[in-house]
Amino acid sequence: MIQKSIARWAAMAIAVPLAAAGARRLSHALEARRGPSRVSRLLNKGADLLRPQKAKQRRFF
Repeated sequence: MIQKSIARWAAMAIAVPLAAAGARRLSHALEARRGPSRVSRLLNKGADLLRPQKAKQRRFF
């Protein structure tokens, strides 16, 4: 039972960043080839939802 949970967590920890990187790369390739379009914007938004590029840094002072 615990092994399945760990395996599922490990798969998601690998799959989500790979999916975000793939969507971002595909979006950049489409924009380079054809210019900005609805599809490339949606791919970028989806990649940002999965893994934002710019994380806000917290300051403790």
